[in-house]
Amino acid sequence: MTIEEKLERLTERHEALAQSLELLKDSIHEQGDNIEKQGRNIDRLIALAETQTPHIEALFKIVDSHERRIRRIEGEAS
Repeated sequence: MTIEEKLERLTERHEALAQSLELLKDSIHEQGDNIEKQGRNIDRLIALAETQTPHIEALFKIVDSHERRIRRIEGEAS
């Protein structure tokens, strides 16, 4: 293999590596954008969950009250 052929192969490898790095860079940027979007979605979900907390607590109180009522009724029936 001549020096010119070796140089040509090295040049081809360099170009292929440069293309691979460019694709990797684009992929990393795209993933970063996706992570940022998911972070915003998580923040919105947390805010929504926080608004639902009082409703969940109210339902828990209702369930607790009904359970006590059922136990009381079952105790009277025995």
